[in-house]
Amino acid sequence: MISVNVQWEMKATLGEGPVWDAASGCLYFVDILDPHIHRLEVASGEKNSFPMDEEVGAIAICEDGGIVAAMRSGFAFIDLDTGTITPIHDPEPDLPGNRFNDGKVDALGRFWAGTMDYDCEKETGALYRLNTDLSVEKMDSGYVCLNGPAFSPGGTRIYHTDSPRRVIYASDLADGALSHKQRFVTFPAGWGAPDGMTVDSTGGLWVCHWDGARITRFTADGTADQTVDVPARNVTSCCFGGENLSTLYITTARYGLDENTLKASPLNGSVFGVETGFCGFPSPRFQGRDLATN
Repeated sequence: MISVNVQWEMKATLGEGPVWDAASGCLYFVDILDPHIHRLEVASGEKNSFPMDEEVGAIAICEDGGIVAAMRSGFAFIDLDTGTITPIHDPEPDLPGNRFNDGKVDALGRFWAGTMDYDCEKETGALYRLNTDLSVEKMDSGYVCLNGPAFSPGGTRIYHTDSPRRVIYASDLADGALSHKQRFVTFPAGWGAPDGMTVDSTGGLWVCHWDGARITRFTADGTADQTVDVPARNVTSCCFGGENLSTLYITTARYGLDENTLKASPLNGSVFGVETGFCGFPSPRFQGRDLATN
């Protein structure tokens, strides 16, 4: 049986968006609803938490240093050392009931992030791409709560999820455009909802189960071939990291769980690590520049 280990015992309301920074040996992740960016230096165990003034749905490491974020108010650069936040663009000023939820950088250094209806009821969520020139494009729409995205090792396929519908989509990605969007996997009743995800170096897709206490790996044809049980009910997202990119780091959440569930599973909200026998590939960095500091 695969052994899952606690990396940071905490009580995150909505832990999400883990990102491995190989240069510093640090794992970054966010708590969306108790707005913080957290940083764990794995070798030393040093932990740092940075409070934010609003919800941060996803972050990525910038090539020139610092962090790019998808926040409730839009895309922004964040300097954790100074606390400086430099807005880039809000693509949804007409949708105050939306917020950004999840995102990742593609092989060309562009930051993709999705929005959601805060109440998970309306189909107002969309998938956006922050380009390296800091322009923003809407790439897809019609989502209730967009999770993912995740990219194949060669960057030619993108996976993205509408969690309330329990559907994972796969699309071809070529010349900067999405095409041939199709249902990749639909979670059956009893599995919970598909949440955050990552891809290993062989193309396997690792999907977290919100309200499902596990992660499932799917092969490129959509076959489930491995499961990792997690000692937390709401499993939110994951990424590969560590010295050999062999550790799967996992975030979880306490949001929506009653007192009895939290007493029975006190590790809800913690961050875990597990050796799966698979490895990831280096996370691309965002190639855009914060012109205010460069």
